[in-house]
Amino acid sequence: MPNVDMSVTLAGVNLKNPVVVASGTFGFGREYNQFYDLGELGGICAKGLTLHRREGNPAPRIAETPMGILNSVGLQNPGVDAFIEEELPFLRQFDTKVIANISGNTPEEYGVMCEKLSGAGVDMIEVNISCPNVKAGGLAYGTRPELAAEVTKVAKAHAGKTPVMVKLSPNVTDITEIAKAVADAGADALSLINTLRGMRIDVNTGRPILKMNTGGLSGPAVLPVAVRMVWEVSCALPGMPILGMGGVSKGEDAAQLMLAGASAVAVGTALFADPYAPISVRDGLEQIAARKGLSKVSELTGGVKPW
Repeated sequence: MPNVDMSVTLAGVNLKNPVVVASGTFGFGREYNQFYDLGELGGICAKGLTLHRREGNPAPRIAETPMGILNSVGLQNPGVDAFIEEELPFLRQFDTKVIANISGNTPEEYGVMCEKLSGAGVDMIEVNISCPNVKAGGLAYGTRPELAAEVTKVAKAHAGKTPVMVKLSPNVTDITEIAKAVADAGADALSLINTLRGMRIDVNTGRPILKMNTGGLSGPAVLPVAVRMVWEVSCALPGMPILGMGGVSKGEDAAQLMLAGASAVAVGTALFADPYAPISVRDGLEQIAARKGLSKVSELTGGVKPW
């Protein structure tokens, strides 16, 4: 067996390994707990939360594409209070870090949720300013530096000692501009990328396949975009902790993101095809690090060699 230290640190939070499950793909972990001990994971990023319960968008809201899926689920969730009361105690049974993902329509909503979640003792808060499926709030915050900074400041002011990680949208001209804005506003870490906005049309009916017309594209198709953007942000903000995501389904994918500058990686869409994907990614990363003669998997981070 490879003798590699798999632990990493993300914004001061120690993860037993660098593999996290991405928000929106793992629910609150109950279904996946049937397959393996959730303590095998470095961290669990819970399904996105809003201040109040949301029913989400009407169906159809998921469509396959040749290299991934389009989703327009619309942040269906029970609300932050229900999460704290019903889901967080379940997640706390496992030896893994719990990351709460939040979306708000106003900066004040972000502040209220950060205060509640920090008080409940989550390990980290992921502030989603980039969801392309919600008409109010998300997309505008994620594509305008001044608004992204405003939300970050409010989140930090209400999160107490809980680290705040801001999730960036790829649907921008220059992702480093947004990254710098939220970093200057106090973000402890960045996660990227969220989904790319896409669309499919049924040629027989002439109608969009998704009821909301467009949705977020995820899966293997977006991996090269994710690697490029993680590398750009890492170059623009040396030392900034980054959770890299987008199309990760095997160890080599995760290694690319870490070499580009990510401290840890998230597995998302791959879970729908293989619930064991995060375990496979973790084991694959360990083998790659061992093959390279590394004593710690964290030594992969930022190791890309420019031509």
